[in-house]
Amino acid sequence: MFASLMKTMRSNGMLPKISDTERQALDAGHVWIDGEFFGGNPDFAGMLKQAYNQLPAEEQAFLDGPVEELLRMVKPYELSETRRVPDTVWAFMRREGFFGLIVPKEFGGKGFSALGRSSVMAKVSAASGVLSPLVVIPNSIGASELIEMNGTPEQKQQYLPKLASGEYVPCFGLTEPTAGSDAASIKAEGRVFRDEDGEIKLRLNFRKRYITLAPVANLISLACQVVDPENLLGRGANPGITVVLLEKGTPGLHNGDHHQPIGEPFFNGPIVGENVVATLDQVIGGREAVGEGWRMLMEALAGGRAISLPAGAIGGAKAMAALTGAYSVVRQQFGIEIGEMEGVQAKVGHIAAISYMLEGARVYSCSALDAGIHPPVVSAALKYSTTELGREVVRDAMDVFAGRGVMQGPNNVVGPAYCTSPVGITVEGANIMTRTLITFGQGATRCHPYAMKTVAAVENNDVAAFRSNLLGWMGHFVLNIGRSAVRYLTRGWTAGSPVGGPTATYYRRLGWASTRFSVLTNLAMFFMGSKLKARGNLTGRYADVLTWMTLGLSTLRRYEAEGRKAEDLPLVQYALEHALGQIQQAFEGIYANFDAPVVGAWLRGPASLLLRANPLGRGVADDTAVACARSVQSLTEQQARVTRETFVPAEHAPGAGKLLHSFRLIVEARPAAAKIVAAMKARTLPRGPIEDAIDAALDAQVITAEEATQLRTAHAARMEAIEVDVFKPEDFYRDAVPASELQKAAA
Repeated sequence: MFASLMKTMRSNGMLPKISDTERQALDAGHVWIDGEFFGGNPDFAGMLKQAYNQLPAEEQAFLDGPVEELLRMVKPYELSETRRVPDTVWAFMRREGFFGLIVPKEFGGKGFSALGRSSVMAKVSAASGVLSPLVVIPNSIGASELIEMNGTPEQKQQYLPKLASGEYVPCFGLTEPTAGSDAASIKAEGRVFRDEDGEIKLRLNFRKRYITLAPVANLISLACQVVDPENLLGRGANPGITVVLLEKGTPGLHNGDHHQPIGEPFFNGPIVGENVVATLDQVIGGREAVGEGWRMLMEALAGGRAISLPAGAIGGAKAMAALTGAYSVVRQQFGIEIGEMEGVQAKVGHIAAISYMLEGARVYSCSALDAGIHPPVVSAALKYSTTELGREVVRDAMDVFAGRGVMQGPNNVVGPAYCTSPVGITVEGANIMTRTLITFGQGATRCHPYAMKTVAAVENNDVAAFRSNLLGWMGHFVLNIGRSAVRYLTRGWTAGSPVGGPTATYYRRLGWASTRFSVLTNLAMFFMGSKLKARGNLTGRYADVLTWMTLGLSTLRRYEAEGRKAEDLPLVQYALEHALGQIQQAFEGIYANFDAPVVGAWLRGPASLLLRANPLGRGVADDTAVACARSVQSLTEQQARVTRETFVPAEHAPGAGKLLHSFRLIVEARPAAAKIVAAMKARTLPRGPIEDAIDAALDAQVITAEEATQLRTAHAARMEAIEVDVFKPEDFYRDAVPASELQKAAA
């Protein structure tokens, strides 16, 4: 019976078809908490025992020392305008080891942890979009990582020390005009031939684009399709994707031209090669690694997607929390700080809570990487969710800053981030593809407790394994149907919680969500099978459920790891209520669009009504948003924690320096200001702006002379901080017309 069933499933396409490239992606890395969610009954107690690390002393010292010094050396607006990184900055970064964070110490690098690299990237990326790639690219997927993981001993000795010192500046040549998110379809060709001296070599022809650091790189990791018509390597005519190391100046290789990215003008450009000859020693891993390039890339991305781009987005979110909280206090309208208005508080509170949640996800996922767990599904989910939420946060910040964020110049602290946010959305797999294809597409097969085993049994024609796994799958499915019904009726109470108190409800509701997710995943696999790949909108909603469960759990993990601080509870409540609301919305979308006979009608009809009648989440309460806004509107230990590791410029530096300086002075002057407000309420002083009442308050002995000075200083700083940049004509126009000519034209 089971043999016949296997045959039927194969012939009717009831199980997903897995290509060679998909197989390598599925085999890369590990299943982590995603497996718990796909299983439908997550072990939250076990999850809370997983690592949530702090930076080692050496890495914290680097963050507090050289990173701070680097960021104080540069003027972000000047970097953006000149599009040049000064030689002194290059020299400092080389001297301090910025290019070798990922390189093991035995090869002259720093050998930082994943959390350490992520922390450095987050801090630098939030401060300067031009400097960011100089740190990110050498320390993420590219030459250092690929050589360290896959290189021959000779390659490690030859390249890693020079990569660590910055003598080699690397870039990774993957994307092409016809191969973007579908990176496996690259056309770059490495044709195997025998040279005149009898040595087997590669002749490379390619055209790459969108390559970050390409204009300044002198070592390129090039991905190409190796073809071997004469089978000189003994691996057939098409060995497959291979990564080859090319040094700048190689005959036929051209790099140095620039693209002009949106927002911050970081180094990015094309790489072109015509009849470039490379030896097999230049293949990462040597001759034996020809055709192993896709596996290498998938293994690197299994964890790498959770580091670089999430770090940039999360660093930016924390910076927005610090700056927007400050500006909502510094800026006044209608006689009050705008941070006292509910509409503004909603935006500021959202920024603060999302930043708290994302930081939890960053530390939790990097801690898993440092424990040797490389989860490709969670990494993909974090890449697309953090960059999307980063864009959402900076958009909210722009709404609060309003005209202050629109007028460009050195004093604009949010505009550059707003303009640059599409970059993170696009690179390392466009978010549309990552959400609709990768996250659930891989997860449904890889993280499901039985799916991958069942597919393997069918492929191997192993009837015994097929019978065992299929029966296990059916039992698991039926059990979760019953479990889901009970958890619906008890609103997750039967899911249990590893902790008591106000956060217990969130573990229960996440457990409830996981059970429903598991049932729906099985229904999709049973009724859509291989057709599921083409249902991107539907699989995207499944990916959203998995992602928000991951972000919600990460928030709870942070709350526990940091000692369940009572003042952080509103941030946790906001994050979880928001996450559960997003999960509810995704479930509603799945129910409404589940196009399958009978089951689809049930989900679109009665089940949809039941789903809405007893929702997982009802949204965030207004008073919770206000409490979250308060967390970044004063100089407290909590504010420092929410915005931790955010670069604070010198007090009188344009933009963030002046803003945060005025914020500090205003907060310190609050007690004196409160005395004047109280006197106005008691009609001891006439009502009006506090700054206009300072002299009268001093005469009436409401405040002391010292407090009067404090208030005047704070007000002056406030006025300076809200100013925008003004450019003279000779500075505004960029066609090099002399100022004298402009004056004549004006006359």
